[in-house]
Amino acid sequence: MDLRIVHTTTYAYQGSVDLAQHMVHLTPVNTANQLVLSHALRIDPEPATRNDVRDAYGNVCSFFSLQAPHETLTVEADCLVRTRVPRPVPSGVASPAWQALGWEAVREQFRYRAHAPFNAASEFLFASPHVPRDDRFAAFARPAFAPGRPMLEATTALMARIHTELTYETASTEINTPALTALAQGKGVCQDFAHIMIGCLRSLGLPAYYVSGYLLTQPPPGRPRLIGADASHAWVAVYVPEPAPSVPGQGAWFHFDPTNNRAGESSPGEDYVQLATGRDFSDVSPMRGVIQGGAQHTLKVAVTVAPPEELKVLQAAE
Repeated sequence: MDLRIVHTTTYAYQGSVDLAQHMVHLTPVNTANQLVLSHALRIDPEPATRNDVRDAYGNVCSFFSLQAPHETLTVEADCLVRTRVPRPVPSGVASPAWQALGWEAVREQFRYRAHAPFNAASEFLFASPHVPRDDRFAAFARPAFAPGRPMLEATTALMARIHTELTYETASTEINTPALTALAQGKGVCQDFAHIMIGCLRSLGLPAYYVSGYLLTQPPPGRPRLIGADASHAWVAVYVPEPAPSVPGQGAWFHFDPTNNRAGESSPGEDYVQLATGRDFSDVSPMRGVIQGGAQHTLKVAVTVAPPEELKVLQAAE
């Protein structure tokens, strides 16, 4: 499936900003399930300097500075990505080896032991700025993680429980709302659902990371697709060791979207586009920066996800 994503961020400042430094995560990367066909990052006003680098998680980070006074800033990322249908999460008699791998066995592989071989997934076991390890997360997860239950089956059950028992409600939380607060109030948005699921897994001693990206959504029946009406999305990746690895530390990352109760290997679905990964939202914020001047500001974000030919028609009709 070919998907074009146009993500536009506009700041309007009350008063002039004299100097600014910004960092953005707005460039998709190639993965097992997606190929980036094209990407353009347009910045207005033109930055004095710009530098694109890879961070510790393999994400593309763009740093830029503005050294002339400005009252507005617009950053537009325009990309074309080709995705494919991911392999499903192994289950049932068709995958006996995976089904035999109990979640406690996975946890034991990540218990500290002197001179144990290093597994890169272990860095996603620990607390991070938005996701503490807490007994309240573990208590929420335990009904899904019964003793001896297969790892993938238990994780799928946890995803379903978050999807079923928590309410998705726009504007019910802020960017910095603690995940435990969202869990206690029983509602939030996709960022909260992802943080809660990561907190549950890490609190049980299981590695998981945060994935930011986009999801192709369908307009209501009889309604046209609207430019700029979509939003960024977030989900979770969970590490599961190979049942009988030929190389120590070999395993796979399975992606789980508790907001939509969907899962797959390397991606929840063909209609998902992965943007960046990290310990939590703080590692993959689409845009952040430091400014001198500007006083108050207003922020507008518009995202459109659509097949490229459909988006051309919509743009021509504007």
